[in-house]
Amino acid sequence: MTTNDKSNEANKEIITLAHGAGGRAMQNLIEGLFLKAFGDEGLLLKDDQARLYLTEYAVHQLAMTTDSYVVSPIQFPGGDIGKLAVYGTVNDLAVGGAIPLYLSAAFIIEEGLSIAELGSIVYSMAQAAQTAKVKIVTGDTKVVERGKADKLFINTTGIGVIPPNIEISAQKARPGDKVIVNGNIGSHGAAVMLARGELGLSADIKSDCAPLNLLIQPLLQQFPDIHCMRDATRGGVGVVLNELAQASGVNIELIEPNLPITPQVNGVCELLGLEPLYLANEGLAVFIVPEEHADAILRQMQQHPHGEHARIIGSVVDSVPDKTTKGQSSQALLYIKNEFGSKRILDIPYGIQLPRIC
Repeated sequence: MTTNDKSNEANKEIITLAHGAGGRAMQNLIEGLFLKAFGDEGLLLKDDQARLYLTEYAVHQLAMTTDSYVVSPIQFPGGDIGKLAVYGTVNDLAVGGAIPLYLSAAFIIEEGLSIAELGSIVYSMAQAAQTAKVKIVTGDTKVVERGKADKLFINTTGIGVIPPNIEISAQKARPGDKVIVNGNIGSHGAAVMLARGELGLSADIKSDCAPLNLLIQPLLQQFPDIHCMRDATRGGVGVVLNELAQASGVNIELIEPNLPITPQVNGVCELLGLEPLYLANEGLAVFIVPEEHADAILRQMQQHPHGEHARIIGSVVDSVPDKTTKGQSSQALLYIKNEFGSKRILDIPYGIQLPRIC
């Protein structure tokens, strides 16, 4: 058998139920792929738990988050499910003002997935962790029968530390505050939708998948009094801003001509009747900041690779009283104003526009 023949045979190897049964096949998969890719010292000890050392950090609070990733397809322009799992959890920590440090990674693998494709995802995940400056320190592997999963699902849990001077909350938006986004809106949702190949459409759109901690941590060192931050993943900018308006009891007004949406994403949305503000993003966050710092924050963002398309897209216009003069409860609203000055309410949709995008 030639070297090429051996390589072709290796590429045909697939996941079987034996890879999740706890025997030699499972050990070979863990040692030959996961430990080799992630390579953390703690993982190599093969204990049932990770030991986390925090003595070098001025810890005020710990932050912890968990999320599961079921995107279809598992590879798409600009990213894959592994990169998404790392950056998604890192970003959930970062928008709380935390410095992400450690991740767990749990894999649910469908029987029949090629080991070559699994390996590609795992090494992408290792590279993403290195880029985001976090360590994958513990994990789990399960294999399920054909038809019980869609190739691969990944759960990641993240732990980070919040510095003493940071107090970011969804309830801190105040009238006069400015609303900023750090990049183009809707790229991830549009990229995944087109990657499915079901619509007969094509466009040069890539996911914005990116680690926001690299943008946010230097920003917080200069501007620790940012009021609210939230990454605009499933539900998009529209849902996130509605949630922040309701949590803070304020009305928010967006200026439609200020929204950074690429012509490609806009074109796809117009063809399919979708609202870009409800499309998912994976490297984009909404920032609500004090008016006096808004221009300086925008300038600093635009100097970073993950913020070069940042824009001020609106402002917090007023507070919402708990009761109206008729004693009825009032509702915080998100408005969008077009170039002619007319306004419409942007509500939270009943469902979501696209399934399994993250």
